[in-house]
Amino acid sequence: MGKSVLVINGPNLNLLGTREPEIYGHTTLKDIEGLCESRCSNHGFDLRFVQSNHEGELLDAIHSAAKSQDGIVINAGAFTHTSVALHDALKAVGLPCVEVHLSNTFAREEFRHHSFISAVAIGVICGFGANSYMLAIDALANYFEQ
Repeated sequence: MGKSVLVINGPNLNLLGTREPEIYGHTTLKDIEGLCESRCSNHGFDLRFVQSNHEGELLDAIHSAAKSQDGIVINAGAFTHTSVALHDALKAVGLPCVEVHLSNTFAREEFRHHSFISAVAIGVICGFGANSYMLAIDALANYFEQ
């Protein structure tokens, strides 16, 4: 049976393509979903793709992943820097998780340098635009092969 990957997108990522394109580029979230679908297909993975501006909905997606997914790719957006709840949920479900960011958060404002997600992730990928998601899916594939 093939693996299944949950890709979680947090607040404001639904605005990709128009929101601060000098930072985030012109690729839309729908474009990223298509790229993720293709990359998952290449690895033989099923994909579940979620976006919400509401922390509770992201928590519910993580909780439900415990029963139906094998790994998580998460771009928690601004919740990365504020949400102990997302940290706790990811830790509780125990699935391998890769944290992603479109921009290099360490080259930006100081408050973006801290992540509550990183401590429970198997790795962090940032600064490669939409390709950050592809790299994260590849990282999960490599993790599953170990």
